[in-house]
Amino acid sequence: MIGRLLGSRTKRMQRTGPLAAVHTPPDAGVLSCRVLDPVNAPVTHAEFTVSDTMGRKVVGGGTDPFGSFVATVPAGEYRLAVSAEGYTPYRASVTVAEDTLASLGDVTLQVAQPPELPAPGDWEIEPAHSSIAFTARHIGLARIHGRFNSFAGAVRIADDMEQSAMHVVIDAASIDTNVKMRDDHLRSADFLDVQRYPTLEFYSDRFAHRGGNRWAVTGALSLHGVTRTVTLDTEYLGLGNGMEGETRAACRATTELHRDDFTVSWQTMLARGIAVVGPSIRIDLDVQTVPKG
Repeated sequence: MIGRLLGSRTKRMQRTGPLAAVHTPPDAGVLSCRVLDPVNAPVTHAEFTVSDTMGRKVVGGGTDPFGSFVATVPAGEYRLAVSAEGYTPYRASVTVAEDTLASLGDVTLQVAQPPELPAPGDWEIEPAHSSIAFTARHIGLARIHGRFNSFAGAVRIADDMEQSAMHVVIDAASIDTNVKMRDDHLRSADFLDVQRYPTLEFYSDRFAHRGGNRWAVTGALSLHGVTRTVTLDTEYLGLGNGMEGETRAACRATTELHRDDFTVSWQTMLARGIAVVGPSIRIDLDVQTVPKG
């Protein structure tokens, strides 16, 4: 027993190279990798996940500005997955031994083929498989999640995708946070004032390709009698077929709204010194469209 401890101590003291500066607990080793693109430039902020043989995540994170990561894990067999926007994911198996460095060296990610775009023509949002949700912070503490249950929209896909346009109309009274008292307040003049402004509308004719499957969809959002420019950070998910063989196109998008931009300020509550909802609201959209008609 004493000999084993002394041997382990000697082994640690005799380390050289980068691993010499990395402290590893007993029965652990170090896994490292550098992620590059096809022209050997580092892929910064690539996401990596290390899972055990049962598929359970052990550690994950992002690469540093040099495209590298170093992780200390218990000795054993692992699966490594590396992904980055615009690239085909990389997967590998690796064995990490006790008190050793398991380096995968340089891993080159290949540029992914972007998904096929929808055919030119008129498409409509399919509400049964789409959602418009939001998240707001309540009195500076917990987050409140809600959605709009009634909406309709159409997208006109142009031959040049960047010349496309879309129009979405949301029923303001369909707001739903699963608490009736709160929803009634949100429909009142303190917030959406649905009697005066029964709908929210978004219109865009500016589709900008950001690379890969990322798009910026910029348009005018009309809410509470005020119109402001809003950009949806959009991820196009590609084409698929529904249960009846119909073609579907899907995307997800996010944006952040500042309620003061739309004169939604809850004057009564603010006068009492109560900031009921935080200054910004996150919007999350999951959308499926089908060809019109």
